[in-house]
Amino acid sequence: MFLDRLNARLKQFVRCCRRAPGGRVTAIFVADAAGAPMRACERTLALVDQGLSEDRYALGLGFWRLTDGCQVTLILAEELLRAERRHGLPLDAGQHRRNLVVSGLIGVELRGRSLRIGEALLTWHRVRPPCGHLDRVAGAGMAKALGRYGGHCLRVREGGLIRVGDEVTVV
Repeated sequence: MFLDRLNARLKQFVRCCRRAPGGRVTAIFVADAAGAPMRACERTLALVDQGLSEDRYALGLGFWRLTDGCQVTLILAEELLRAERRHGLPLDAGQHRRNLVVSGLIGVELRGRSLRIGEALLTWHRVRPPCGHLDRVAGAGMAKALGRYGGHCLRVREGGLIRVGDEVTVV
């Protein structure tokens, strides 16, 4: 039984590794200020060395702007589904407080790489684990639900339009 499960996981891993790394933007969220509700949008403009044009961090109004801010945050859609299943918390309306939701990527593919997302080029900066501030803004248990899969910080290297449905290519 153990060997059957191991063999199934190995086959799944091999299938994932054979594909070219790429995905799709499934959602975009921005907030006007620290603690403000996230709102979904169909498109946004990535600004070089700033972030997303209508988001709190590009506007200089993010909670972590002085110490630990990220220009753009990204979370994998598959990780959101995992967190929803495990903890029963709704995560489809931006409660995770991340800017871009992307499907079809594997988190380790992103480390040290650049991503072409729509017209923009972003570079991976670091992981973005959830924190206590997330629980205060989005509700108790949110940080635990996301766990170590809280997302990634990206920096904008080439500005441009990003739309829901855009292809994401790891370069």
